[in-house]
Amino acid sequence: MARGRRGKGKNQAKRFLLAVIALVLAAVYPVQEQLTKETGGAGVSDGSTLEVHYLDIGQGDCTLIRQGSHAMLIDAGNNSKGTQVQAYLENQGIDHLDYVIGTHPDADHIGGLDVIIYKFDCDEVWMPDYSKDTRTYDDVIQAVKAKDYQITHPKAGDEYALGEARVTVVCPVKDSYGSNANDYSIGVRVQFGENSFLFTGDAEEHSEEDMTASGENLNADVYKAAHHGSRTANTEDFLKAVDPQYVVFSCGEGNTYGHPHAEVLNRLREMGIQIFRTDDQGTIVAVSDGQTIVFNASPSDNWTPGEPKGK
Repeated sequence: MARGRRGKGKNQAKRFLLAVIALVLAAVYPVQEQLTKETGGAGVSDGSTLEVHYLDIGQGDCTLIRQGSHAMLIDAGNNSKGTQVQAYLENQGIDHLDYVIGTHPDADHIGGLDVIIYKFDCDEVWMPDYSKDTRTYDDVIQAVKAKDYQITHPKAGDEYALGEARVTVVCPVKDSYGSNANDYSIGVRVQFGENSFLFTGDAEEHSEEDMTASGENLNADVYKAAHHGSRTANTEDFLKAVDPQYVVFSCGEGNTYGHPHAEVLNRLREMGIQIFRTDDQGTIVAVSDGQTIVFNASPSDNWTPGEPKGK
């Protein structure tokens, strides 16, 4: 697969366009204390690029993927983040979502999803075939019923279109993972031209083993670290299968879990992978023209929790 670092000989006009987009994004998406202060990037995309927005919503997950007039939302953070995610989407000029994915029924992933389902027209709502007896989960189900939507339980290997991008479901591979909600996480690989992005929710070691053994293509330029960078995921074998150039961590500053864990950061250091962190850098936006990927920020200094920054 052609990687972002293999840029020799690329069309100069495209290189210039991506450089301009990078400058625009740097101005449009400054790191800010409040998500609602961000002005968004409506109008940045002319349909020739894929945008991936890793939202800074504290200790939780929320990713917006745009391709032209098409959009997918993966998770929506905790219960308190629903209106903030709504504001972000509205600032992007979005009033319709092709796909809304609740990767698994933990509150830090689906807590704000009921707001999104109520406030936006959604073509498809995806959730795993696994439920939790919680108020948060029930709020999402009630929102789905109120909008007369049907929940889709995608299967590994299923393929979907997001504009010119191709979306392949990579997990869950099995129907049952016992009582471990994380391993039921819905994961997708998004291919746009020669670039690809991988998302696996909170999938842990058992799910990663099944993905690797499935033979599905997991290779990706950009991988969003599973389970906020936990040591219970992001195993060495799985990272080798993904072989990313960049890894993005979505986690809250000073979170009580210690995410991302030092073991994972050290593993990425040893593999020479560049990282981005929402807890350190705010919302991260990646833009691909199908050959090259640019970000709205430079890679993080890859510091380990407990160490002074800069080491």
